[in-house]
Formats: sequence, structure tokens, C-alpha cells
Amino acid sequence: MRELPVEITKDPKIRLYNKLLDHEGSSWQHGIMAVDWTDQENDLIVADYFAMLSADLVGAAYVKAEHGRRLSPLLNARSDGSIEFKHRNISAVLIGFGQPWIIGYKPAKEFQNSLEDAVDRWLNAHPDWLTIPGTQSSQTIPTYGFSENRSPLWIGPPPTHSNAPSPVDLARTEMTARKFDIAGRDARNRKLGDAGEEIILKNETDTLRFAGRRDLADRVRWVSKLDGDGAGYDINSFEPDGKPRLIEVKTTNGWERTPFHISRNEIETADRNRDTWHLVRLWNFAREPKAFVIRPPLDAYVSLTPTSFLASLH
Repeated sequence: MRELPVEITKDPKIRLYNKLLDHEGSSWQHGIMAVDWTDQENDLIVADYFAMLSADLVGAAYVKAEHGRRLSPLLNARSDGSIEFKHRNISAVLIGFGQPWIIGYKPAKEFQNSLEDAVDRWLNAHPDWLTIPGTQSSQTIPTYGFSENRSPLWIGPPPTHSNAPSPVDLARTEMTARKFDIAGRDARNRKLGDAGEEIILKNETDTLRFAGRRDLADRVRWVSKLDGDGAGYDINSFEPDGKPRLIEVKTTNGWERTPFHISRNEIETADRNRDTWHLVRLWNFAREPKAFVIRPPLDAYVSLTPTSFLASLH
């Protein structure tokens, strides 16, 4: 396991707030401070969480208890239990933000709205945090396929309330996604989109070669890369029997229920090509990409919500 320095005092937020205001009159009940967390405290603990998460994603060693000990003096000496629970709150918030989260901090759904704002501030200040060297969503694309020493991409059924129950309050998560336009963040992240499409492109060619159709594998085209985004799909592939497969790829670092944007052109293309159009949803991309496939009609699986309108003067 590779060592990675996670000295939290190097984070700009912690340097800025390493001396918090001393809240006179704060009361204690059963060892837990009976006042809401301040924005300054939230910024500190969010920065600390992302330091641990960054280490977690690259398999580097870190000690949660040590992070807690370093944080406590900066957080008005809040208890270990309070800090632990706040880290779990952050996991819940990150699910709503379509981000990876630390598996060891089970999401706890009861949190202040101000914690969402703190996470939003951190992400806005670090827009490329998942493209740092060493993370899977950097320029080095994970290898998936049927070749030796590789595992095929996991592709399962679309999530439902029965086969993939939500670990958090689904309504609250959806509210967070709408408020902070999480689908828009993913859509604007071109590096993430390209990386996801590249994985599906490789998976398609490997699948065809494994099926003995190298002739078809050589004809698979990355349409959005070669021709632009106007086709209504990203990849032109084939079934082993030669039937066309038109594939639109939507990628997120978050969980499988993270919402995504889909254009009118993509919806219309899906409707015109119901027998050949596929939407491949890649999720959990920062750790181990997984996928599911949605086929037309789309409204059988997703709720389509208009998010913008074209306004023309009378």
C-alpha cells in the first residue's frame, strides 16, 4: 500500500481557519456541544474529509482517529463522537452531490443545510480534485475488457427501489441534486465524460473480439470524438450478429441514482431508433466503474424533467 501524506494543515481552508473563534457561552449536554456547527468548522471538517477520501481513492494509508485528534482543537474541542458523526453526515451529502465517499463512514442523513454549502464551496475551490495524478479519473483510464489479467466491466440492471434501495433519504438526495445542479456538473466535466466513453468504447471492441467478430470490432466508431456531439449518441457499435448498437454514455463518480442530463436530440434519437439505441450509465467511476443499460422508451425507467426553455420574443 502506497503512503500518501495527508497533513490536513496544508489545506488552504485549514490554514485560513486554524484559529477559530472561541464561542463563549457554548453549552454541553452529555458531552456533545449544543450549538450548530459554524461555517468555519464545516469548512475545516469537509477539507479534512476530502484529504482522507483522496488517500482512500489511491489506496494510501491514513488513520481516521489521528485526523480526529488533529481536528478536535480546531473545532471548539468537539467530542470524538461528534466529529465521527459529522464525517458520516458528509458521506450522506456527497451521495447527493454525485461524489465518491469513504465507505468506512456510513452515511448519516440528519445534517445541517450549511454542511451542503460547505461541500459545495470545497468542490468549487477544487474543480479538478479527481483529476490529480494517481486517481482513476485522471488521464490514465482504467483497463477493462476480456484480455488476460483484466476483468470485464460490470453491467447490471437499472436500479429500482427493490434491487438497489437508497442508503440515505432519497427525497433529500434528489433535492440536493436539483439545488446544486449535480447533473450539470457531470455534463460540464468533459474529462469525466471522455474517460467514460473511452471505457465503453474499449468494452465494446473487447466484447466483439471475444465473440470472434474482430471484423466488427475494427468498425466500432467513437462518434462524439470524431464527428462531434450532434448524432444523438456517442459510440456506433454492433451486436455479434452485426445488428447496430447506438450507445449514449452518461458517466458519474457518484452512486447509481445520480441524476444526469439528456438532450432533446438524444431523446428524439432514442425514440427513432428504439431497436438499436442504448443509454449506458457509468457510475462509481472514481473507484471501480460499474454500469447499467436503459433502452427506449426512456420514461419507463426515468422521470424526464424540463430544466430549461428557449425564449423567443413575440
